[in-house]
Amino acid sequence: MGNHDEFETKLVARLAALREQRGWSLDELAKRSGISRATLSRLERGETSPTAALLGKLCAAYGLPMSRLIAAVEEQGAQLIKAAEQAVWTDPASGFTRRMVSPPAQGMRAELIEGRLPAGAVIDYEAPPVSGLEQHIWMLDGLLEYTLDGTVHTLQTGDCLRFRLYGATRFACPGPMGAHYLIAICEP
Repeated sequence: MGNHDEFETKLVARLAALREQRGWSLDELAKRSGISRATLSRLERGETSPTAALLGKLCAAYGLPMSRLIAAVEEQGAQLIKAAEQAVWTDPASGFTRRMVSPPAQGMRAELIEGRLPAGAVIDYEAPPVSGLEQHIWMLDGLLEYTLDGTVHTLQTGDCLRFRLYGATRFACPGPMGAHYLIAICEP
């Protein structure tokens, strides 16, 4: 199978995944795109090749620029980043350490970050980088007092807090040991 065939196979799989993510039936997509249900079915089964006109209609139905669709297909392969290659940053003021666990990728909406906050450290953030970010904080070890919208959430080993981020936040580790946690971030 050549590179073109492989790309087309991935493109067709990506289109099927987009439809499934939205919970649309083939009939629903046919209505939204103006492409017949039979053509859509043949496309998803790999019995027909997607033309530029067909892709244009599908991108319009999904509200997705074609460039973004193509980029997503090219990057769809599994990416592995070894622990030694993961970017680690230490805040000189608090001693907080942030490890970017997820491999870097364009067009992907979720990422994992490992955080380590020393006992007694406090970090305040005035505002999120993107309003409405979905976050999950999963405590791996220690104790963390996380303030969100004026409410303090005390997280202990194994606890998980899930929320959307709109305002100021505070990370505080009362001790006696440091806080070790994983944050999953997903763009809205």
